[in-house]
Amino acid sequence: MRKTYHRAFGRGGHEALRGMDLVVPAGSAFGLIGPNGAGKTTFIKSVLGIVRPTAGTVRVLGGSPEDPAIRARIGYLPERLHLPGTWKSPAFLATVARLKGLKPDAPGLLRLLERVGLSDAVDRRIGGYSKGMRQRLGLAAALLGDPALLVLDEPTDGIDPMGRLEVRRILQEEVRRGVTLFLNSHLLAETERVCDRVAILADGRVLREGRLEDLARGGARWRVRFAPGAQASALEAAGFVPVGAPASESKGAPGLLVEGAPAEGVYVVDAADVTVLNAALDRARASGALLVDLRREGADLEAVLLGAVGSPGVAA
Repeated sequence: MRKTYHRAFGRGGHEALRGMDLVVPAGSAFGLIGPNGAGKTTFIKSVLGIVRPTAGTVRVLGGSPEDPAIRARIGYLPERLHLPGTWKSPAFLATVARLKGLKPDAPGLLRLLERVGLSDAVDRRIGGYSKGMRQRLGLAAALLGDPALLVLDEPTDGIDPMGRLEVRRILQEEVRRGVTLFLNSHLLAETERVCDRVAILADGRVLREGRLEDLARGGARWRVRFAPGAQASALEAAGFVPVGAPASESKGAPGLLVEGAPAEGVYVVDAADVTVLNAALDRARASGALLVDLRREGADLEAVLLGAVGSPGVAA
């Protein structure tokens, strides 16, 4: 698929999508990541039928995104959410339900507001809601009618950490229900926790796509722990580099290193294959070091993104 935004009077234009080819499996939790200007917003608008591709075809839920019957099966939370400040949340959801061709169900709307954590704010005007509360209300609107596809653009923006846990739980419940989740977020940690597949988009093209565990696998780095008493100088001479303590030991975030908090006996070593790894371990043992733990390191989503885009200054 291609999408070019033409300038006035045909004076050139900007090619936002350049031959993009992407299939999102039904029932998956799919994340789209990439640098600013990569074409993510244009792609989402194409999925929703807001913009038409210059070339190629978009198929959503087996049909055209411009088909009203298809649109009725999609729940959407935009990045920039505009809500009527003088309204109250039940009235807003009732109006959205009518626009979707649904018959408003007052008890059902209240249950939905309770599900997103807004049951205590139903009598307040939306203008007095915080940004996080507005995001919750937008999520509730997207969930109306039990959609088959949820397209969420920055769903946890402005929501506090506890609220993110609640939103994550709701999204996981929807995926278990069989919903296809399409998530666009610059919060890579949230994408990792929610999605099982991701696509990396840059300069209007998909650079990498697949299961998150497959994209993060295949690194040549190993984490090694030696018993106390090992000679640090001998280990470093053998190719082992001391690292900080894993944040998972104190903060519950696996794989993140906390600089300035050294972990005794913990090192990493780069080895292209097991032969190189065993040679390094043999040198360590020869110095008297005793191996306690050995595990292969997987890259986090930020490392996968930077590795694909190739620019350390990129912002998702």
